[in-house]
Amino acid sequence: MKKLILTIMAVVFTVAMLQAQKFAYVDTQYILDNIPEFSEAQAQLDELSVVWQKEIESKFADIDKMYKDYQAQAILLPEDMKKKKEQEIVDREKDAKSLQRTRFGKDGDLFKKRQELVKPIQERIYNAIQEIANNNNYAVIFDKGGSLTMMYANPKYDISDDVLDNLGANLNNRKGKTKPGSSSTSPDPGAAKPAGGIESRETKK
Repeated sequence: MKKLILTIMAVVFTVAMLQAQKFAYVDTQYILDNIPEFSEAQAQLDELSVVWQKEIESKFADIDKMYKDYQAQAILLPEDMKKKKEQEIVDREKDAKSLQRTRFGKDGDLFKKRQELVKPIQERIYNAIQEIANNNNYAVIFDKGGSLTMMYANPKYDISDDVLDNLGANLNNRKGKTKPGSSSTSPDPGAAKPAGGIESRETKK
């Protein structure tokens, strides 16, 4: 009996603790869209991608021309010369495909450049979320823009604008509708630290 009572008390205490927790959510895509540095980084990545794609397309165009020239000349070439040209075409194609993997493959140049440009921005956002979570005692902060499926989210629990405030983003130039319930105070632009943002919902009844 005593053990049962202790178990019930533990359950009640746990439920009470959970009910007292505060939750909130953020939309990281909305936040990124309103950070100028991210737009600049994306523009730089797009530009690099176009340049590298043209470089690769040029190589494949040269290979195509080589192959057509070979087809036109093959009937007149001795066997050893035919094999030599065929191997040259094969080698050039391998080089082009290797360059394509180097530029756009997994862990390729584009991926590394994205890490270089975007990772620092993501870290600033994380720090801002963490700071807001600590300051407001949020137990959990979800990401509406991530892989988490949110069937419904009340806008008043969205602290995305609080995160942007923490990062010093200009309120008047924000893309998309400003989230209801966001903080009206503009934090110090220099304080690019944690900002938490999940469903800022207090389950306390």
